Amino acid sequence: MRSLITGGAGFIGSHLTEHLLGLGQEVVVLDDLSTGSEHNLAAVADHPGLSFHHGSVNDPEAVEAALQGVDAIYHLAAAVGVFTILDKTLHSLRTNLLGVETVLEAARRHQVPVLLASTSEIYGKNTTEGITEDDDRIVGSPLVNRWSYAEAKALDETYAHLYGVEYGVRSVIARLFNTVGPRQSGRYGMVVPRFVEQALAGEPLTVFGSGEQIRCFCHVLDVVPALVALMADESAYGTAYNIGSNEQISIAELAERVIKATGSTSSVVHVPYQEAYGPGFEDMERRVPDCGKAERTVGFRPQRTLDDIINDVTAERRLRRDSASAAV
Repeated sequence: MRSLITGGAGFIGSHLTEHLLGLGQEVVVLDDLSTGSEHNLAAVADHPGLSFHHGSVNDPEAVEAALQGVDAIYHLAAAVGVFTILDKTLHSLRTNLLGVETVLEAARRHQVPVLLASTSEIYGKNTTEGITEDDDRIVGSPLVNRWSYAEAKALDETYAHLYGVEYGVRSVIARLFNTVGPRQSGRYGMVVPRFVEQALAGEPLTVFGSGEQIRCFCHVLDVVPALVALMADESAYGTAYNIGSNEQISIAELAERVIKATGSTSSVVHVPYQEAYGPGFEDMERRVPDCGKAERTVGFRPQRTLDDIINDVTAERRLRRDSASAAV
């Protein structure tokens, strides 16, 4: 088995790369390193089953070159993080929309299945507790940058669906809810690594907004096997699956949990949305998935808790800090 992972040098992509190599597969990584890093693949850099292609999913020639001899595509390449979406909105739209069409067109030519990594953002302002794949999307104005990402990822899903209906391309959609773990960067707005980095530095943990927003976080090591299982199960093709945890916590409580876990003396400060993201930013009070469909289809059930996530992220960040200090 030979799989192509677009965005394979990113946070989730690098973990997926390691997992597939561990299963005995060959892996081709296509990544432009705009948000990913070859350092993420350091543990498997010399693996004989790994080949790396530096290039963009927006480039048909780069995708075609990477796709030679491939049996399946995991399409993870996308603009990531709230800060990226707000700061580079047009670039993010192009990456998400052009990239998915380029990949699906290549999959059509080569007749290989695709797993499309989507996002809980497509549900927009729908705050239903235990939101299911069939629940309605509620999104704001197209003139608000935040919702451009939700619209783009929803169109990605539509592309995948229509390529299946009209061209017979086999695909499955995984809607990820706050996947977290080692190697995730806080600089794009991801809250757990950002809090951990602030706590280890003894800096105040910055909670945006009221801190009463409810979120659920799922360990990347629980998510990755679910992606592989969905790709392997042809009965899953042609539809979407929520992948996440239903362990709820408010962002304010998360900050306190991180401070306790790291043994930090940091305080917590609240920063208004306008100051953090600029005027007109909108957020959701609650985002809690129902992942029963994935459990019924491939047996998905997260094994790791939020405490496990915080501890693993903290351990990795401490190791990085120690390595940086030793290098100096």
